Amino acid sequence: MKNLILIALLVFIYSNTFAKVEHQVDKSKKNVVKFISDAPVEDFEGITSSIDGYMLGEKGDFKGTEFYFEVDLNTVDTDNGLRNRHMRENYLHTDKYPMTTFEGKIIESKKIDEKHYEVKAKGMFQVHGVSKEKTIEADIYVYGEIYHVKTKFVVTLTDHKIEVPSLMLVKIDPDMDLRLDFFLKEVTQ
Repeated sequence: MKNLILIALLVFIYSNTFAKVEHQVDKSKKNVVKFISDAPVEDFEGITSSIDGYMLGEKGDFKGTEFYFEVDLNTVDTDNGLRNRHMRENYLHTDKYPMTTFEGKIIESKKIDEKHYEVKAKGMFQVHGVSKEKTIEADIYVYGEIYHVKTKFVVTLTDHKIEVPSLMLVKIDPDMDLRLDFFLKEVTQ
């Protein structure tokens, strides 16, 4: 009987130690996705809070954590209604490609301190119907069951068959900075 209890206890501890934990984007928090474009005449940016997705991995170790995130491009606001419409209709074609997605795994994780991790993630980044493999770096801050993720990386528009827009007859830079600052919360099963 003692052996049975001991075995049950060990199985419970082992399964909880290596159990995968899911975190989903917390839509009640201030999530920001920002697209920044350089142009000779005027830089502009588009902002949205419409990010969704999850991370699934072992508690206390981000290496191997799977993730999927998506952003609704119809919600990106450049603070200019006409520019928003032209961007959606003429360049992003959001009627056909409304979402951009990034799906993959964390391939490296370095613990900076008790709350801060630097990670490297690799996956497929898709926009405008074209997927490209991308490796990015990010910072993850852990506050109990809440993750705060910050990252920035470059997306080359022509890699995704997006025509480089002109602004007053001058083309903008085909490399667009993408910055994300968002929160995830643990999902209880």
